[in-house]
Amino acid sequence: MHNLHSLSCLFVFSLYNSIQTLKPDMIVVLGDISAKGSELTERKWISVIEQFEGISGHHSSLPLLISLGDKDVGTCANLERKIVHRRAKHLPGLDSCGYGAFEVSNVSFVSLNAVALLCGNHDLWCGAEKFMERESHHFQTKNQGECYPLGCEKREGSTDISWRQNSMESGSGPVILLHFPLHRFDAEITGVPTSSEAIVSDHSLFRQFSQVQNKVTIDSMCIMIGCLVHSSYEITSMTVNLCDYHIRRLYDHLHILPANSTQYILQALKPRIIFNAHIGSFSDFLHADGTREVTVPAMTCKTKGVLGFVITAFDTKGTVTLSCCLLAKEWHVIMGYLAFLCLTALSVKLSH
Repeated sequence: MHNLHSLSCLFVFSLYNSIQTLKPDMIVVLGDISAKGSELTERKWISVIEQFEGISGHHSSLPLLISLGDKDVGTCANLERKIVHRRAKHLPGLDSCGYGAFEVSNVSFVSLNAVALLCGNHDLWCGAEKFMERESHHFQTKNQGECYPLGCEKREGSTDISWRQNSMESGSGPVILLHFPLHRFDAEITGVPTSSEAIVSDHSLFRQFSQVQNKVTIDSMCIMIGCLVHSSYEITSMTVNLCDYHIRRLYDHLHILPANSTQYILQALKPRIIFNAHIGSFSDFLHADGTREVTVPAMTCKTKGVLGFVITAFDTKGTVTLSCCLLAKEWHVIMGYLAFLCLTALSVKLSH
């Protein structure tokens, strides 16, 4: 589920009934649980979490995971580690950087801080690297026995281990949960994109970098999409401002993870399936390596598209069964109720 802020009584009732009927083993919320979460005090933030837990009723003992969204921790312009920590420490299973890993009924889940991956925040990106290295090594060890960090194929005579050497099979890793969708590469033509802006190339942004500031190297340009900049490179104030501008532009117009973060996730973790949100409408996309990425619809009337949530079942053979449950919009229900009242009144009048 995604975007739980501004839920009306009607949607709370629908959600409560869905939980009672379906009896899930676990509940996942993919961020944006409050419209102004990043502006809330810590006490009010705790209150928001408690309100949602109250919706579950007597099923409140179910495992609950809430990933962080941009409305929870802020946009790229104001993303800070201390804010992330204040939010994450009250969410079950997340570390101080907003990442988490856990297992429910022998199904492994990894929750990523998609806002940090999008914005390239230095401190939080370091946390992402360490977290994904650890999880990659864990799953390689689990699947294949003894493995090296981020790669089982160690080159002879070399201690250099690249994360691209990960020899795990595609789909053998964990279920990935994150707020923003992954980058859709130009060559990937399968699946249903979430929007016309979802399939883009980063090269146009790189070209603009080189045209405006020739001092910036190729690696330095990656600062806008999450790469670490080597200290030996010269970064001028003009470069920093330019990077900051393009980070905001990428966030404001694309709302997808950059290409390098996407490749890192796909190569290092080999996801079984990926769930994202933010777009607000349902879509099902297949990446070139066969990884399935599902965009979960929103649960608030303030977003476009059909409201709903996704039910997913994982069997022991590795098969993933997915169903999208759509809800009628509030005004549809109100109009239907008014129509019912009018027809009832008319039938009563005609009967007399």
